[in-house]
Amino acid sequence: MRRQLRPTDVKRLNRTWRRNTRNRLGLIIESVTGPFNIGSIFRSAAAFGVDEIWLAGNATPPTNPKAGKTALGTERFVTWHEAMPATEAVKAAREEGYTVLAVELTAEAVPLHRAELSRDVCLVVGSEDHGCSPALLDAADGVCYIPQIGRVGSFNVAVATAIALAEARRQEWENLPES
Repeated sequence: MRRQLRPTDVKRLNRTWRRNTRNRLGLIIESVTGPFNIGSIFRSAAAFGVDEIWLAGNATPPTNPKAGKTALGTERFVTWHEAMPATEAVKAAREEGYTVLAVELTAEAVPLHRAELSRDVCLVVGSEDHGCSPALLDAADGVCYIPQIGRVGSFNVAVATAIALAEARRQEWENLPES
């Protein structure tokens, strides 16, 4: 009979994955203003081991009380920086050794599963309404998108972020031996 893991078993399982993770993940969040989106993004970032988050434009900080309702304190597990201009955030990420890849629908974007994410990468997500700014897209090293087959044109920014972070880790873990 299947049973859910107990908290100690979950910690043990997560520790195993953490030991098999070498790549660093960064995240630039540009002008995401919805506090529930910010909270959800920070929670996903903490779950996938994001090392550093740069807020850009007019992004809502995780200290917003409404963000806390979805972050549930997970912002304390991620180093984050107050909002700055998007191009400065890209520069800061590069100075930390990250390749900067925007997650956006552009003519030059490659499908997420074909993007080279198995390295130190900083993913960029943009505002709920307009996505990444032209200045940020020009500053990024590349652009990727999440393939979709449904009749909806895009994902919610928090969902898109979680998908992109999961794909980055999946690529890193793809060739691990079975345990």
